[in-house]
Amino acid sequence: MVTDSACSLPAELAQAAGARVVPMWVHLGSEEHPDGALPTEEVLRRSPEGVTTSCPSPGQLLDACEQADDGDGVLVLTISARMSGVYEAAVNAARQRAGRTEVVDTGTAAGAEGLVVLAACAAARQGRSLDEVSELARSVARRARLVATVPSLDHLARSGRVPAIAASGARRLGLGALFEFRHGRAFPLRPALGRQAALERMLAMLARDADRSGDGPGRLHVAGLHALDRATAEQLVERVRLRWRPETSFVGDFSAVMVAHTGPGLVGLAWYWDRA
Repeated sequence: MVTDSACSLPAELAQAAGARVVPMWVHLGSEEHPDGALPTEEVLRRSPEGVTTSCPSPGQLLDACEQADDGDGVLVLTISARMSGVYEAAVNAARQRAGRTEVVDTGTAAGAEGLVVLAACAAARQGRSLDEVSELARSVARRARLVATVPSLDHLARSGRVPAIAASGARRLGLGALFEFRHGRAFPLRPALGRQAALERMLAMLARDADRSGDGPGRLHVAGLHALDRATAEQLVERVRLRWRPETSFVGDFSAVMVAHTGPGLVGLAWYWDRA
């Protein structure tokens, strides 16, 4: 299994699951660094130098695929193709391989992407075929949700990921900005009356998903996300654990590549219900 560093998986969790994570790149002025090589605080501090991001090269992805292939083929799971060129780079890498390589655009990012990766890794460990694992990954990607609150939508507006009018409205009214990432894009949600209200709204959305199945919601898989606010993300996930006892749960950092587009202070939840 191969994925990119936008997936927000803690390194030890990715290693235990059997996922090989290929770093994206952060560019600070004339310097370039693999995602995670510099503390996020330093990247933000140096942002006046100009911060941009880029995807791994096809060669890097090809090397990762060669190392990950144990003879049954390789599945590459990428951040949404609408956000990054990782998917195209992975397709190019797959064309250069003799061994079979499947590339799936998860259509999402961060913790939701990480949950797709963990589900696919679990299926692979059960001995399922590459076709079966790929189809499972696509199914989980369709169901996974990612909702987050940020102190400001300005970073997302500057990167073109939310409308500028939504950012200016939330800033002017002093509201807790909320967005949901779906179909490869960030969509502003109705703002909350402050940060705590935004966190409660996320839990309410998760609860509504749990109530939509008359036969019971099934098994929950959840990830807490943060950009330099780990304590709040951990508290949020602990509340989820106490109420729903999820089968999968973790707290992941937004890497510098992601924080460059969202700004600091983000806290979010990603989840899906497995009703199989």
